[in-house]
Amino acid sequence: MSELTQTGKAYGAPAYRGFVLGTLTLVYTLSAVDRLLIGVVAQPIINEFQLKDWEFGLLSGFGFMITYTLAGIPIARAAEQYNRVRIIAVCLFIWSIMTMLCGLAWGFVSMLIFRIGLSIGEAGCVPPANSLIGDYYPARSRAKAMAIFGLGVPLGGICANLIGGPVTDAYSWRHTFFLFALPGIPIAIMMWFTAAEPPRGYSDEPGTVTPAAEKLWPTARTLFRKTTFWWITGASLLASMTGGALANFQAPLFQRLHEMSVGDVAIKFVFPMATGAAIGSFSAGWLTERLTPRHPNAIAWIPGVALIGSLPLYLVSLSTPTVALGVAAHATAATLMYTYLGNQFAIIQGISAANSRATAVALFLLMNNLLGSGLGPLVAGGLSDMFAGVAMTGSAWAEGLKVVDCKGTSMELVQRLGETVAGHCRDVTRDGLQQSLLVMVSLALPTGLGFLLACRGLQKDLVSKLS
Repeated sequence: MSELTQTGKAYGAPAYRGFVLGTLTLVYTLSAVDRLLIGVVAQPIINEFQLKDWEFGLLSGFGFMITYTLAGIPIARAAEQYNRVRIIAVCLFIWSIMTMLCGLAWGFVSMLIFRIGLSIGEAGCVPPANSLIGDYYPARSRAKAMAIFGLGVPLGGICANLIGGPVTDAYSWRHTFFLFALPGIPIAIMMWFTAAEPPRGYSDEPGTVTPAAEKLWPTARTLFRKTTFWWITGASLLASMTGGALANFQAPLFQRLHEMSVGDVAIKFVFPMATGAAIGSFSAGWLTERLTPRHPNAIAWIPGVALIGSLPLYLVSLSTPTVALGVAAHATAATLMYTYLGNQFAIIQGISAANSRATAVALFLLMNNLLGSGLGPLVAGGLSDMFAGVAMTGSAWAEGLKVVDCKGTSMELVQRLGETVAGHCRDVTRDGLQQSLLVMVSLALPTGLGFLLACRGLQKDLVSKLS
């Protein structure tokens, strides 16, 4: 375990510090790619395995997140005592292998098993990386550093869609998994040999209270007593529900709504959205660092205001039949929504002692991912099937049909049901998913309010001041 050493300075030369932060961001990008890729190729998987939307939601969301979250706790505890760089490198190697295996899945159960393996590997990314960044950068610079690290999620979305969509169209969804599994192994080896493990608490101000390492429950109890933790966790949980639902179902919706291929949706809709998310995440960190000296709570109210502003734009993007308007509204909404990505972690670090930051982040992710990113796709899929089922009930053409009977490619539906019924099937599954996602994006309002309410106790709960 590294010795606790408080200097109030950044660790390492600026160029080397930037290299390590860039490497961690690259690793987080790969994590996001491998996690989000299933959403890019959602419709082909739904068609091939003939899944209901709720089954795909379980596969892409809760089935992944439950092990991702639970595995994160013991890995975070290990990161409080052992070499964090090597933990991340080993976990990257594991999840790269599991991504490759996803391309070999032969049905729902096998894909779920490989996704669980993927989740266990990816659980070793965010908590140790947050702890490392907290020791490389002093408190005044962490919001921007975390915003750069947070770029991993939108950059992962960009790569998954910009590359994964066309590859799927040209070859298959299986080839896409194989392709994205390859970079992780050499990057894991590079990180093992080039990234240094800094002393714990190195960048904290001298005199910052840093108690001896505690067991899990005392650490959790200290954190749970802070109201800021609950406001940020609750708000981020709702944001993750919305983000998880969109990440896994926006591509199928736009394919159904605008009759586009996987590659067309990825390039025309999801790529601009992911680019907007990257801009929003970085801009929030940049703006926070500049406003905090005059407005100490900027780290919370910037994403709060932006999240509320994203709601009307999402309502437009998910309902307009006009492609150009939909693309513009969707990208702008994402720019506003994802301002919370880096700031949420910077706040959790700010209210945690140096020797408990990995555990604090893991506890934060326990609730955020399990109840947010995990339940989001499952709830969205369930609502989609429910709304589609309601639309089918009482329809003359739907007598004897179930929602699952409307799953498959257009050609398969026509061959099995006939042109007329197949057309109705496409309509109800499209409308059901559209109504579901409109419900999910409405969570942006309480999400934004949660960040604004966190301002009330933020300064009292901070261990290391941000200014």
